[in-house]
Amino acid sequence: MTKTTFNIFRGSQTNDIVPDTTTRDLGPHDVFIEITHASLCGTDRLFRHNGMALGHEGAGVVRQVGEQVTSLKPGDAVGLTWIQKVCGMCDQCMTDKDQYCDFKEAYGTHDLDIGTFASHVVWHESMVIKLPPGLEPEYAAPLMCGGATVWGAMTSYDLKPGDRVGIAGVGGLGHMAIQFASALGCDVVVLSSNESKRNEAMALGAKEFYVTDDAPREQIKRLHHLYWCANSHPDFSNSKRHECKLTADRVLPLIAPGGSIYPLTVSLQPSTVPIQQLVSNGIKIQGSAVASRRSIRRLLDFVVLHGIRPITMSFPLNKDGIQRSFQVLEEGRMRYRAVLVAERYLMTKPIAERQQA
Repeated sequence: MTKTTFNIFRGSQTNDIVPDTTTRDLGPHDVFIEITHASLCGTDRLFRHNGMALGHEGAGVVRQVGEQVTSLKPGDAVGLTWIQKVCGMCDQCMTDKDQYCDFKEAYGTHDLDIGTFASHVVWHESMVIKLPPGLEPEYAAPLMCGGATVWGAMTSYDLKPGDRVGIAGVGGLGHMAIQFASALGCDVVVLSSNESKRNEAMALGAKEFYVTDDAPREQIKRLHHLYWCANSHPDFSNSKRHECKLTADRVLPLIAPGGSIYPLTVSLQPSTVPIQQLVSNGIKIQGSAVASRRSIRRLLDFVVLHGIRPITMSFPLNKDGIQRSFQVLEEGRMRYRAVLVAERYLMTKPIAERQQA
């Protein structure tokens, strides 16, 4: 069994980024991948204070494969999502829902020395996604978790062309959601707290744009689907202390009878759900986690076909670049997804540095 040693970047209790090395055996079904691009997800903030390897979405090049790997070969361009292995045999895996595999090994719960903020990773063959021709790795990386999260929700729960689709929040998830929904033939309605994002949202495919602080609900024709991509979730309890200004009495009247709300950003904050209003109007709050392997492959083909690309800012994949990308994200200046580029592939000065010059 071959041993591999590579560099990783850990979090810490002080939120400092800590360079380190780790060694892993390359098992018969494992793939040794050089990371060329890793994307910063908002969820990464939840792990930064832990002493674990950071990063859970990325792209790279296969450098070595285990003796029983048949679907990949050295030189293949691939993408990586937050799940590192699925069993392929449980009910979920057998019905194209392998993101819910009963025996999956996932980032943050399995191997704490494996993350995409690294020089290399060892990943199980089952969850290595081969990139299609025409998709650049710097754009593939943000699609592997952020894009897949939106895509999975949009393609798993009865969305159809002509539906009125609300996108709450124009950020890392929201700007991709606008493009996907528009290309799927939906009428896209954007809800944002930031008027400055109006022109960009409309250019990405929105047909209507409302600033959430001042939009009277009666001006908005009701929505069939509302994809919640904002930093904070809607306040179903109507609490004045909640960080989100869209309370239940403003959100639920926006939803057509039988419509659905999809909370797509990870939140540890509890919320009281108004059961009576949901029952009276047949409204669903639908959970959804990323997408299956098959669905992610369809997503990658879809973005190539429609010329869709995430809007990104690049940073070097080193300690300083990781810390600066977190800082830009925390300050609300990210437009819209940070991509950390391995230094040997960083052909030009990082976008973040060019903008500050």
